[in-house]
Amino acid sequence: MKNALVYFSLLFFAVSCKDAAAEAPSKVVMMDMAAPVTEEAAPAMEVAASAEAIVVNSPQKTSETKIIKTGNLRFESSDLESSFQTIQKSVTKHKAIIQNDNSGKDDYSVYRNFTIRIPNQDFDAFISEISQGVSHFDRKEISQQDVTEEFIDIEARMNAKKKLEARYLQLLTKANKVSEMLEIEKQLAEIREEIEAKEGQLKYMQSQVSMSTVSIEMYTNNASQSGITVSYGGKIWNEIKSGFNGLSSFLLGIIGVWPFIIIFVLLFIFIKRRFKKKTE
Repeated sequence: MKNALVYFSLLFFAVSCKDAAAEAPSKVVMMDMAAPVTEEAAPAMEVAASAEAIVVNSPQKTSETKIIKTGNLRFESSDLESSFQTIQKSVTKHKAIIQNDNSGKDDYSVYRNFTIRIPNQDFDAFISEISQGVSHFDRKEISQQDVTEEFIDIEARMNAKKKLEARYLQLLTKANKVSEMLEIEKQLAEIREEIEAKEGQLKYMQSQVSMSTVSIEMYTNNASQSGITVSYGGKIWNEIKSGFNGLSSFLLGIIGVWPFIIIFVLLFIFIKRRFKKKTE
């Protein structure tokens, strides 16, 4: 019986020590929070609070997924104008915008390249419509980039910087010394610059998400549209002209360095005569 009492006493003592240790941190925190805050320590505490805000406002998953869709198409068309009219109808139907439109021709074909910005939700339908009249694509690249996490991360960091900016503005109203005011204003300028940079990133990313980009390259080898002579004799004549132009460029290059050629010739004659006299 005596041994049982001793064992029970030891067990009660161990539990009491454990409870005291568990309560100790909370008491320390209460003492720290109750301690007076001096003016010198206020800025440091504000910065520490802002760092805590960044942790609290860490990126969280949201139901809204942000996808950047892009398309890159290249194909041959027997009639560029007809193909363009078909694409333009789809552009009007889906409320898209033709951003760039470039056309021209080379020695063998006529081409027309343009960039289209189209609402994200109409991207797949638009690609399907303009693909119906194309028998073969030289290139058809469709990509989807999920930028949801990146968008949320930038937004969270921007909000944290805005909270930090608000704290510094409060400190500015309480500052009494010119040196303190200048230091706070310097910090505010840096924070505002970071906020504006992140706002710009978010606007650009949101623009890419809401409006997808489709780049289209069309070309034709139809001689009636290009106005290019594609006969064998024409090709030979083009090569002859190309060779003549190359020869002309070579001769012009020689003319440009004629003083060095003269010096080289005179030096060669001088060395040859000197060698001839020695041999005699």
